[in-house]
This record gives sequence, structure tokens and C-alpha cells, in this order.
Amino acid sequence: MCDTHRAWTPEQGAWLGRGYDPNLRAIGDLVGIFRRGERREGMDQPRDGEFAFLSEGEAARLRTFVREAFAERGIEVTVGPGRATADAGWRFGLSNLAAVCHNDSRGPRSWRTLVDEHVDRAIRSMNGPQALKTLPHEQLLAQLYPRFIPGDPASLKAFGYAPQSVPGLLEVLALDLPETVDMLTADSLAELGDLTALRDRAFQNLRTVRVDKHKVVKDKDGTHFDVLMGGSYFIASLGLVLDEVVRRYTKDALVPNGILVALPHRHQLAFHVIRDKSVAPSLQTMARFAAAGFEESPGALSPSVFWWHEGSFTQVATQDSTGLHIKLTQEAMDLVTRLTDG
Repeated sequence: MCDTHRAWTPEQGAWLGRGYDPNLRAIGDLVGIFRRGERREGMDQPRDGEFAFLSEGEAARLRTFVREAFAERGIEVTVGPGRATADAGWRFGLSNLAAVCHNDSRGPRSWRTLVDEHVDRAIRSMNGPQALKTLPHEQLLAQLYPRFIPGDPASLKAFGYAPQSVPGLLEVLALDLPETVDMLTADSLAELGDLTALRDRAFQNLRTVRVDKHKVVKDKDGTHFDVLMGGSYFIASLGLVLDEVVRRYTKDALVPNGILVALPHRHQLAFHVIRDKSVAPSLQTMARFAAAGFEESPGALSPSVFWWHEGSFTQVATQDSTGLHIKLTQEAMDLVTRLTDG
């Protein structure tokens, strides 16, 4: 499975097989979410400048595998810190591949196989027929979904039509194909039909996305939040119908105080329905959870926690190397004060 864009290849890039499950880490055990087992090389080894979850030696080995895999397929590439570039102008992001290798429980012995699969999918995607020109119109509509991607400058340029419904993220439309997810430009969408109608159809399809696992994270400090996970590239996109999702998984018919939500990567969505003083510890724990998932998972989206209230998202917390940063609106501060003092 891979992300593609015919007119523009995101440098963040990436291709990922459907067989990969980014959620195999135990989530019921809170410590297991934030602390990995022993690394292949200890933290005392110098870390790679692009992928901090790899040592310099591991990252160099991975980049060598990438260069060799392309060469064996007749394509010479220049491999930089975060991408491989071919003479034809193709750019292949390495971020997701590095994360896939890092998360594979078999360790470095599996990396060359993972690289070969990744490169084969990438080449098939770039050389294969374009779905927009070969598939029937109704089939294209049936495979259309909204997809979050990071709102970096290159993405803003390529997907100018995409709303920023969540701070820092763009909401693009994408085709879910057997081996690829094709993110569609404005020109591509013009060939399909009216943008409003296409977005409505994409949301209709989104409501049928399969969630493979639902876990509830609890801790003695009062932390309580739900985590949805799955192999679909559109699990995080379920945040766009968050009120419906909450009703489905928690039976909360009303959410007058709003919902905390985290979208660490494309295969995961976490939420906490704000009811009582558990909002404070849940916010802090969710920030650590989001940061961990964002740092080391394929399809990284955001390290932040957002407050969903009456259909709008506001960024309220981010955990980084310097600590926890909480930025509440006056309305959110009043809400937290009322709940924690009650």
C-alpha cells in the first residue's frame, strides 16, 4: 500500500503494505504505549539526524538498502537524509519506510525485504495506469475518502482546495486503490465532478471505514480515553465525524463540554469525552501518547491534542522534548476550571 500523487510526490512520502499493522504495541498497558522494548542499538549510540528513532548506523544501513533495491530494478537514485531522488525527477520519501522498519518486530534482518516490497510498490504505482483514466466513474466515487495530511508549504501548494479543518492539517480527497492511496489535486477532482458533491460522497464512504481495534486507556490518576486503530489509511479521518464515532463507541448521546482528540498518525484516533475532572490528567496523558505515536509511526500527522467543540477543532496541548505545552482558549480554561473545582 502506498501514498501517491501523480503530479507531485510529497517529500514526506511513502508506501506501506496493507499487511502492516502499526497498532500491535500493547495499548491496554499505559506504560507500553510510551516506552518501547530494548532498541536494536542503545540510546548511547549517536542518533540519526533525520530519524531519531534509528541510530546513525541503522539509518545508514537502511539508506544503503534503498539505493541497492532501486539499482537492482534499473533505477539509479541519490539517497539523501529523508528521500531518494531519481534522475527522472521522481522523489521517494523515506519517512514512512523508516518507521515501518523501526516498528517491525523482526528487527533489522527484515529490513531488506521491507525495502524491496516498498520499492516494488512505488515503481508499480508510478508506472501503472492512472485510476482516473481507467476506472468507471461510479467505482471512483465508491473509493473516494477524505484524508488528513500535514499542512506543510508543499502540500498547501499542491492541494490548495483542501480545508484546514484541524489546525496544522489539510483535509484532502483521496482514492483508496488496491496498492495505493492516490491523493487528488484540484485538477484531478475537476475531472470527477463538483467538489462539494465529491466531499459529501467521501464522507459517506468514510462512515463505513473499518476500525480493527478499540481500546480504552485508564490509569489510577484518573486518565481515561479511547483509542481506535486499524489498517485503513482513514482511521484518523474519522475525526471529521467525531460526534458520530463517539456515539458509536461510548454511547454518549450528548457531548456539551466537547471532546479531546488526538490524531498521531493515519492509523489511529484517540478521544476523551469531557465529563468531569478526569479531563486534566487525560489531557496530559493524551499529549504524551500523541507525541509518541507522531514521532515513530508511518503516516505521522500531529503530536498535538485538540479540543473538539460544536464541530470545530482547537489545538490545546503539545508534548515535545522541552515538556508539555498547554494552550487553552478562555472558553476551554473556564470549562476546565468548572470541572476540576466541582
